[in-house]
Amino acid sequence: MLANEIRGEAHGIAPVPLSVLDLVTVGAGSTATDALRTSVAISRLAEARGYHRYWVAEHHSMPGVASSSPAVILAHLAAHTERIRLGSGGVMLPNHAPLVIAEQFGTLEALAPGRIDLGLGRAPGTDGATAAALRRTDHLNEGADDFPQQLAELTRFLDDDFPDGHPYRRIHAVPGPVQATSPGGVQSPHRPPIWLLGSSGFSARLAGMLGLPFAFAHHFSAQNTIPALDLYRESFRPSAVLDAPYALIGVAALATDEEREARRQVRAAALNMVRLRTGRPGLVPTPEEAEAYEFSPMEEEFIASWTANVVHGTPDEVRSGLDDLHKRTGADELMITSNAHTGDVRLRSYELVADAYGLPGAP
Repeated sequence: MLANEIRGEAHGIAPVPLSVLDLVTVGAGSTATDALRTSVAISRLAEARGYHRYWVAEHHSMPGVASSSPAVILAHLAAHTERIRLGSGGVMLPNHAPLVIAEQFGTLEALAPGRIDLGLGRAPGTDGATAAALRRTDHLNEGADDFPQQLAELTRFLDDDFPDGHPYRRIHAVPGPVQATSPGGVQSPHRPPIWLLGSSGFSARLAGMLGLPFAFAHHFSAQNTIPALDLYRESFRPSAVLDAPYALIGVAALATDEEREARRQVRAAALNMVRLRTGRPGLVPTPEEAEAYEFSPMEEEFIASWTANVVHGTPDEVRSGLDDLHKRTGADELMITSNAHTGDVRLRSYELVADAYGLPGAP
């Protein structure tokens, strides 16, 4: 059952299923309320146009990113959609107690049965000081190093199968399987499939050894994409979840009606990244602000490197770039994240990509 929920079907002329990764970005002059309304609009568009899944990423202490609470956002999106898969891309497990995540995603599964994915990462999704505030410790590597144990504990809570004698044997994540074993209880047979997320080899190897699906962050670690996917496939062992590897990659892509506008929008997003990487996070700037900004030679070098991994341009150019990326990586699914100053530009980008591939609902 889980393999069918994980594997999507390509629609139109797309070589593999296409999905959406949402950072719930907040542009200068707008609010988090505006950004969340845009997320609802994009999720509804994605569902209508045949995108396979819609994930929300966990970030903290970033003014331009309003996705600090993926479970809350996913519950809201579940109320506004009917079919599309919804999930975390991802929940940063060391930031949370495994029981809390089991309860949150058990609740989401109850709200949207058979539509929830649980993507997990081990990075903090923020800077060191914020991570210390989240984890209540200065020993941040300890949380990351414990990730395999945290994952095993979370899986036990989701399956409600701690062995006899374990101190957690009588603890149950609710909603969850215990309701099916209670007198008169009836519980859905589904539980959210677990995905491992990563930007290096650690999670790739672990996902392979456990026979889990793997999602790689190509959009900010492109140089590691092919080595990580190779490691995942080499390490893969068949499991009750999958009999063969299944790898998704996150791709930064932006389609606009005119090529010049795509360059303007991507340069504004690049300025946002420059500020983030230099400890000056803020709202996503306007293209006009980016055009007026005086970039240093070092910043220009960073922007050239960063934009080289953003597939952008007209719909045909974006389709060509995505097709080429699929051929180079052999990814089983492409998850597109379109970052721009306004929600209208992001919404239009997903629509244009759907048109380029002849996804359902095309005019």
